[in-house]
Amino acid sequence: QVQVVESGGGLVQPGGSLRLSCAASGSGFSFYVMGWYRQAPGKQRNWVALISSAGSTNCADSVKGRFTISRDNAKNTVYLQMNSLKPEDTAVYYCRAVVRGTDYWGQGTQVTVSS
Repeated sequence: QVQVVESGGGLVQPGGSLRLSCAASGSGFSFYVMGWYRQAPGKQRNWVALISSAGSTNCADSVKGRFTISRDNAKNTVYLQMNSLKPEDTAVYYCRAVVRGTDYWGQGTQVTVSS
């Protein structure tokens, strides 16, 4: 069983920045594929960014150029740096770990972009 815990959410003004963190348990973290997703009220959960075990990254078009995903295998942690935030980025952000074909999700962290 892999535990996934997100942190770093909060209230930020439009144009501001936040960095989300996601810690995953297990000694094989470097082999995990990690991703960030978000779900706005009344909407489905959507993919935001992904980082492979080799460090390759990809982001959704809606956040490309503003959000960056990275990982620190020594800390079993993946990050989502979010810059130039917009009100439409408001959502609960979830972290997903894919471990040998099994999905593990965190509880989510709320990000609210508002003046």
